[in-house]
Amino acid sequence: MAGDNWSTHDGARAALRVRGLTVAYGGVQALTDLDLAVGEGKLVGLIGPNGAGKTTCIDAITGFTPCSGRVELDGVDISRASPSQRARHGLARTWQGIELFDELTVRENLAVARGRPTARRLALELITGRTQSHTAVDTTLDLLGLRSLGGELPGVLTQGQRKLVGVARALVSKPRVICLDEPAAGLNTHESQELGRTLREVVRAGTSMLLIDHDMGLVLTYCDEVTVLEFGRTIAQGPPNEVGAIPAVVEAYLGKAGAAVMTEIAEP
Repeated sequence: MAGDNWSTHDGARAALRVRGLTVAYGGVQALTDLDLAVGEGKLVGLIGPNGAGKTTCIDAITGFTPCSGRVELDGVDISRASPSQRARHGLARTWQGIELFDELTVRENLAVARGRPTARRLALELITGRTQSHTAVDTTLDLLGLRSLGGELPGVLTQGQRKLVGVARALVSKPRVICLDEPAAGLNTHESQELGRTLREVVRAGTSMLLIDHDMGLVLTYCDEVTVLEFGRTIAQGPPNEVGAIPAVVEAYLGKAGAAVMTEIAEP
C-alpha cells in the first residue's frame, strides 16, 4: 500500500522513503528513529564519523539486519520483504568490499549480476537472437565509461575502475534506487571526483542513489541533499551547502577543538 506524504521535504517525488528506522544490538542502539527520503532523480548523501550508524542504515534498508520502522520503495511498504525480494522490487546496493569475480571479465561480472532470466525473457531471446542481458550489460558499460574494459579481468584494473565495476554490477539490473556503501574508499582525490561525476550521470539517466562516504568533498560537491548521523541519530539534514556550514556537523568530524578552529578561520 502506498504510504502517505509520498514526497521529499522539497516536494519532489520520493523513490525511497525511510520512516522511524531503528536498529538495536542487545542494549546498544545503533540507529534511532531515522527519517530520510531519496527523491526521484536525486543523489542523497548519508555521512557521519565512524560508528555513526551509516552502514547499519543501508543494511537495514536493504533487509540485511533486523530493524523497526518503515521502508517504502515507490510508495510500497517493503519493510517485511527479504533482501532478494527488495532487490526484485528495484532496491540495489554495493558493499564496502569490492566483491568481484576475479576469474571473470568485467563484462562477465555484469552478466552474472544481471541474474537468471525469466521464461519470458528466454523466449524473447530465442526469437530475436539477442539477449536482454547482453544489451543491459553494454548499456551499463557505456554509461559508466567502462566499455573499453569489458574484456579485461578485474586484476588489471585500478582501484577506481574496480569501484566503478562494483557500481555497474548494482546498476545492470536496472534498479530504482542504489545504496552505495563507501564507493570512494581508497580512491585519490582525482578518482573520487571522477566517481562523483559518473554518479551524477547515473542519476541523470534515471537511477536514484543513497550515498555513504567519508569523503566530504565528494558528498558535499555532488549530492543534492545530505543527512548527517552521529551515534545513530540525525544531527543535520538538508542541502549540502547548508549542512556543511552547521557547527554540529563540523564538530562531529573534527571535535570541539577542530570546530573552534574552523569557526575562527571562517570569521573575517
